[in-house]
Amino acid sequence: MRSIWRNSLSELDRRLARDIGLICVADGFVGLSFGAITVSAGLPVWLPMLLSLVVFAGAAQFLFVGLVASGGNPIAAVVAGLLVNARHVPFGFAVGDVLGDGWLRRLVGSHLMIDETVAFALGQKEPERRRAAYWTCGVGLFVCWNVGVLAGAFGGTVVTDTDAFGLDAAFPAVLLALVLPSLKDRPTLRAVLVGVAIALATAPFLQAGLPVLLALLGVLVSLRGGARGGGDPSDEGDEDDQDDQDDEDDDAAGTARTSKETVR
Repeated sequence: MRSIWRNSLSELDRRLARDIGLICVADGFVGLSFGAITVSAGLPVWLPMLLSLVVFAGAAQFLFVGLVASGGNPIAAVVAGLLVNARHVPFGFAVGDVLGDGWLRRLVGSHLMIDETVAFALGQKEPERRRAAYWTCGVGLFVCWNVGVLAGAFGGTVVTDTDAFGLDAAFPAVLLALVLPSLKDRPTLRAVLVGVAIALATAPFLQAGLPVLLALLGVLVSLRGGARGGGDPSDEGDEDDQDDQDDEDDDAAGTARTSKETVR
């Protein structure tokens, strides 16, 4: 583990280190709000710290605490958190090469696999830089997030009204920030709109937490829409390339004919 950390630091340039540092600081402040809101909602001080150490997934932690604090079923909150973290499965295939060999390295590396670490790793071309970005970002975020949660948890016991600081908006703001980049994809946008409609329609009649689970039916609508669309976008691209090639051939033939006439 020490060799990985030492090699990672040696492969970082100043710009990449700066970007990772800014992300770590920003996540530290988000962790601060998470700890403060969790405790001020009446949950025990140890809960946000335990979640941050064991789960270490901001979206799942916010979702779990938000559902439980609003009176939702803890089991439904756990299921919702697991579904949110299901995206880590393709993450593992995408960055599995940066984890290293040995079960301990792969275990620790899997625990540090979050959106930011995967994004930084995939943004690098060379294998050494991919590994350096992943491990440096992962360790930095783990430390900053947990320090922020610790400070926020104890701060939440002193500040009883976090609404006065606007921290009550942290839950929806963070979740919205995580969703917004994905809304550029039309099937994803369709799934979100259907899920929102389902949640709003069922919220007055069901226990807190259940409308969120029912909203996942929007994913089925997205998948069905994708199946109806049919065809492979790459096929269209191949057709366009073929048309361009045909145009180039026609131009070349015309130029050749003109040259022959000029010679004559």
